[in-house]
Amino acid sequence: MTTRYVLRELNRYPLGTFADIIYRNAILHPDSEAFVYGSERVSFKQFNERVNRLIHGLHALGIQKGDIIGILSWNQLEYPEVFGAAMKGGFVLAHYNPRLHAKELVHVINDSEPRVLFLGPELVETIDGILKQLPKTEYFLSFGDVQGQIKAYKGMLEGQPIEEPDTRVTEEDPLTIFYTSGTTGMPRGAIYKHRQKMENTCMKALDIGVEFGNRHLVVLPMFHIGGDSHIWPFFLKGGCNVIMPVPFDLADALRAIQEEQITDIHIVPTQLVSLINLPDIDKYDHQCLKRIWYAASPMPTEILKQGLSVFGSKFIQGYGLTESGPDVTVLSKENHHFPEESTDAQSVLASCGRPCVGVHVRIVDDDGRDVEVGKIGEIVVQSKRIMTGYYHRPEETKETIRDGWLYTGDLGYYDEKGYIYIADRKKDMIISGGENVYPIEVENVLYRHPAVKEVAVIGVPDPYWIERVHALVVLKENAQTSEEDIIDFCKEHIAKYKSPKTVEFVDDLPKNPQGKILKREIRSKYQE
Repeated sequence: MTTRYVLRELNRYPLGTFADIIYRNAILHPDSEAFVYGSERVSFKQFNERVNRLIHGLHALGIQKGDIIGILSWNQLEYPEVFGAAMKGGFVLAHYNPRLHAKELVHVINDSEPRVLFLGPELVETIDGILKQLPKTEYFLSFGDVQGQIKAYKGMLEGQPIEEPDTRVTEEDPLTIFYTSGTTGMPRGAIYKHRQKMENTCMKALDIGVEFGNRHLVVLPMFHIGGDSHIWPFFLKGGCNVIMPVPFDLADALRAIQEEQITDIHIVPTQLVSLINLPDIDKYDHQCLKRIWYAASPMPTEILKQGLSVFGSKFIQGYGLTESGPDVTVLSKENHHFPEESTDAQSVLASCGRPCVGVHVRIVDDDGRDVEVGKIGEIVVQSKRIMTGYYHRPEETKETIRDGWLYTGDLGYYDEKGYIYIADRKKDMIISGGENVYPIEVENVLYRHPAVKEVAVIGVPDPYWIERVHALVVLKENAQTSEEDIIDFCKEHIAKYKSPKTVEFVDDLPKNPQGKILKREIRSKYQE
């Protein structure tokens, strides 16, 4: 009879790493469900074995600890497997947004230069068309169909062992790169270590109140740090992540909530609008839901009222950004109610909450001095979970992280109880359907149109998108074009979600004496 030393087995991987958590859960909760995707159900033991196979398969290709691997995919079961392989194998995983235009994908992929690129089946044709522009990427592995140089993911795993790999990671090793648009419109990679990922996961589990057995419906894209950051707290606590395809069908999501007994869901306001307006929402039992976390853009009060009437006081709001890990503040369930006699409670709902556990927040003026209660300044953040820096951009890193404080570029103020309110967003950024759009990137494309003389791109209120991308265009003398032509022109050069949804032709744009276009004045017209 063989004696098992369970405690010694649990000590195999270093603390402060997800290698430890993946292995630990495989031992402590081997048969509990870790992930569900359609008809596939994967236990913690099976997940660990699949991750091990992938690590051995990558080693067979010559990929070693510290090498960058990339993933371009919508949500599916293989996505967390690839991240798990990075966590245990010491690879650095770069996430790419499938919504990007092919030209933009060339930029971000070549920026991080992954040796291997994992592809969702919908992206095979796109990548096949730009293969020659990706000289540093040696292997292309598809989760579905294969084409030319793009080989099968499953084929690489065949015959690989399930035994633990020899690679050892430490909490100070780099783990992952999430791309975020820069204020110049060029995507920048925010790089995180194992320690920072673990810190964020543990603190988020605490803020949410995750317990063993909780079940999370994954509807946000995993390539965004916001979507990814909600998966691992449930994994950490032995919960289950039920993955929905992106984009997901609303009725399917409600059916999954009922059938899978979902306790948690993380959405953006646009998705809540769609859910509460679904005609047959009452057909589905959603009483199992304990928490509905929303983020990515402000939630209009009227929509929140409707959400509360349908789902009850189950809402939690989070504020953060890619560079912050992401969580900075949280507005708890206890704050989400509408007592008619309490104006204080309603005003708090206009806030983004108070600092999360393990996060320090200051509001500072242009000289870096703390401002008084109620005064607007820049939100700066300090925590152990903020990014290490921008990948290959030391000067931009120094500008963003100063003396240990992350300068968000977001303007806000705080009240006497410590609630933080966003006054304006980073560099005029638009948040449309949960996606960040930087006007300058859209404007740069529009200025290439032969009929355009001047342009200003802003976000305007929209009942579905919350904000939509709106372009004000001044045409060159005697030039002619149409709204449809302008929009189609943008779609040829940038992602569809970044392209204007509406175009307004104007004679001129308001400017200050220095000739700078006054966007605040333009926006005010649409917010009246």
